[in-house]
Formats: sequence, C-alpha cells, structure tokens
Amino acid sequence: MVVANLNTAVYIPTGDPSTQLLNTTCLDLLLIEIVPLAQRMASELDGLDEDEEARQVVNRRLEMLGYRVGQGLVEKFSRDKPRFVETLDIIKFICKDLWTILFRKQIDNLKTNHRGTYVLTDHSFKWFRAMSTEAGGQETVNRAQPYAWFPCGVLRGALTNLGLPSTVTPDITTLPLPAMTMTISTTKDAQ
Repeated sequence: MVVANLNTAVYIPTGDPSTQLLNTTCLDLLLIEIVPLAQRMASELDGLDEDEEARQVVNRRLEMLGYRVGQGLVEKFSRDKPRFVETLDIIKFICKDLWTILFRKQIDNLKTNHRGTYVLTDHSFKWFRAMSTEAGGQETVNRAQPYAWFPCGVLRGALTNLGLPSTVTPDITTLPLPAMTMTISTTKDAQ
C-alpha cells in the first residue's frame, strides 16, 4: 500500500485497512525537536552543564526513546512474518524491511566479520541530509552526533524485540555519510 500525504509517500507493508498512518515529515520534525528537548532536560532536571557527562545523559535518553520506538515497530511489522531463526535473517529484516518503513529505502551496505559484528551503512541518511553549520567539517559532525542516538535506539529496540540483544553505536565521519555500527552479542549464536 502506498499512501500519499502532501509531499511524502509512505510504504506500509500491511493489509490491515484500519492501520493509522503518520506522515514522514512528522517523524522528521519530532527528531529535530527531541534532541534540544533532551539537552534542556539534562541541564534543567539533572542539573548538568555542557560537559561529557551531560552528553552521555542526553545520548542515553535519546537512545532509550528510540529503543521503545524500535520495539513497537518490530512488534507491529513482524507479526505476519515467520519467526526468525538465524541471526542473519534478523539483520536482513532490519536492513530491508525496517529501514524501508523508516526511511523509504534499504540500507546501502552491510558488512560482517562473522563473529557478531555488523556494520550498516546508509550513504544518504535522510535525517542528516540538511544538516550544516557555518564552520562545517568536524563541528557539523559533533553537532549531529546526538541525532544519531535515536536511530541507534530504534535499531537496538528492534533487535532486542526480535530476540537478539545488541549494542548499537553510531559512527559519523562526514555528513551526509553516517555509518551505523551494530555490535551484536553472540550469546544466541553460541547456543
């Protein structure tokens, strides 16, 4: 099903006619505001200034918000699929189906070392395309870093809900080329 809404079309892989849809612009605007909100909460509620501890609190809060979103997305969009048995099947679902639901495209590159580490690369990550600063370069990368923790949380929540506990860390080298590095725990593979 393709639903057109103003300037966006969202692909929803479900046959349920009662499905409620959300314009992708709303998701973009939510992400734009959620980072400053988390930063304000860290400074006002937690009493932290602009230091490493404050950045860690902000990143953790953003990741936990994304974690819950990822759990909900997987719960909704994997219910009609057979249970995933292999780790690679879970990663393929994330790269093809979940990423398409969120960003209307598949992951550009998937690499693995066959020991539980997967590197997902999206060469034109939608949420970073319009980011820039006057100075550019490393300052832009540093300011974009908090915006990467929400999608990392989405991936971690999705993987956990699919039975694959993981650690997801962002790696942004230059914009708009973010690389998400997923380190998957190998406890499932060892059994």
